[in-house]
Amino acid sequence: MAKITRVTTQKKSKNRYNIYLDRGQGEAYGFSVDEDILVKYTLQKGKELEESTIEALIQKDTIHKVYTQTINYLSYRMRSEKEIRDFLAKKETDEEHIEEIVQRLYREKLLDDLEFAKALVRTRMNTASKGPLVLKKELIEKGVDKSVAEEAILEFPFELQVEKAVKLAEKKLRSDRKKSQKQQIQNAQQHLMQKGFNSDVIKEALSQLPEEESDQEWEAVVFQGDKLLRKYERKAEGFELKQKVKSGLYRKGFSFEEIDRFIDEYITEE
Repeated sequence: MAKITRVTTQKKSKNRYNIYLDRGQGEAYGFSVDEDILVKYTLQKGKELEESTIEALIQKDTIHKVYTQTINYLSYRMRSEKEIRDFLAKKETDEEHIEEIVQRLYREKLLDDLEFAKALVRTRMNTASKGPLVLKKELIEKGVDKSVAEEAILEFPFELQVEKAVKLAEKKLRSDRKKSQKQQIQNAQQHLMQKGFNSDVIKEALSQLPEEESDQEWEAVVFQGDKLLRKYERKAEGFELKQKVKSGLYRKGFSFEEIDRFIDEYITEE
């Protein structure tokens, strides 16, 4: 049995208190608790405590401290259950305490993986150039169940997906304007797939792109053809040079008509 002889406020933390005890050998520091624990268990001078009670209070205070840190961690943004568990594990929290804290967060409506997932999707769809499939992957990586992630990405409407996909495709086309239209479209399609858009969205987005002017395609043929000429003209000539340039332009997606025009206009017979 121990008797509380003194309760003092900690200098660095005004909501934490040091409890001093007398176990029959004079006053000595016993333990410290948060204000909530102090009030709840009426820890005041003169109160007698069993050693088992002291141990229980220390454990409750430990949980309370970690819980307070977790609330602070949650204050910056919503978190998934896995993120909370990982955070507590890094704090070297006992497994049973982790479970207790997680369940308390659920009871107090501070933890909800579906709401977390929906909030992340809404934020990303308004601020990032990511499609729903990438967002689904991101959610699963954060520990959200696959079925929950699939439900959450329904927050991302088809029309907005297409709008974003069109902008991304247009930007990609501008960066590839020295390539054939066929290669530009293929590259844009691949880019949209990598960004997490499905085939239906990609098909609709590509259908909304403006048609390329023939002059621009010809400029691309000339640009790529000149590069191929510089590459092969020291190693080949005549028919062989023509075939190498033809093959190179065909691989780059240009039509036979455009290729033949380039060959006729830019490669002269020796």
